[in-house]
Amino acid sequence: MLGIPLRYLLKHPLIAVADLAADPLEIWMTIHDSYVAERERRRPQCRYKPDDNWEQRLHEALGVPWPCDATSEFWDLWREIISELKTKGIRAGPESFQWWNDGDAGLARAIWCLTRHLSPKKVVETGVAHGVTSRCILEALERNGDGHLWSIDLPPLERVWREQVGAAVGDRYSDRWSYIRGSSRRRLAELLSRLGEIDLFIHDSLHSERNVRFELDQAWAALRPNGALVVDDVDANWGFRSFTEAFSGHQSLICEAEPLHPDLRRFNKKGLFGIILKRPALQV
Repeated sequence: MLGIPLRYLLKHPLIAVADLAADPLEIWMTIHDSYVAERERRRPQCRYKPDDNWEQRLHEALGVPWPCDATSEFWDLWREIISELKTKGIRAGPESFQWWNDGDAGLARAIWCLTRHLSPKKVVETGVAHGVTSRCILEALERNGDGHLWSIDLPPLERVWREQVGAAVGDRYSDRWSYIRGSSRRRLAELLSRLGEIDLFIHDSLHSERNVRFELDQAWAALRPNGALVVDDVDANWGFRSFTEAFSGHQSLICEAEPLHPDLRRFNKKGLFGIILKRPALQV
């Protein structure tokens, strides 16, 4: 991944100069974070065993009935999203946004149910890409009749990919969505400080242990009791495991992804995502 930003900058020097002049710190941090992520890939993979019946266990932990009525709502929306992307010439799924994946049906469904059942007022996510999960969150908030989504996203250097950011959302729900351009390392702490307490956080940006731990540590401090964290691609690094070990005593789930077609880079050809539910502190 380190070579991709550098190759682009060398291939498009005029655009690179403009980008560097506009925000040299952000460009440098992008290259540095890519370098760190590349070094982390030399470590052994972090293998997890997915939780059987994670959906039922999630709903039981939330104290809501299972099977869930919101699931049928989700599938209608999912088909609509994929159809709209196809109409725009976008083939959703693994590696559909550079080397990144769009949110899969399992991840998106978990986020949909969490949004519908927790009725969050403040939702924060990192990473947008085509905006599949962003669209699911926004649609759920609309059905709830309340709530706002803040999305921190550092768009790709390549102009052709920048034009596809948020394609699944389009011009919908501008009153419920705030798109914050930049890396989480530069934007997240300030946003959380401004928002105070949040209800739901989704990590789907750079999947390095360094970045995952930075985001989760920041979000956990702002997350209200009974709130939730969702972490995509937990099998890509050791961040989720090290976090749950550091903050034991809270329920976590390892969930198998449901990509539209096999992801051959993953040990199970699917990938995994994780959920952490924050339990209230014990009263002394």
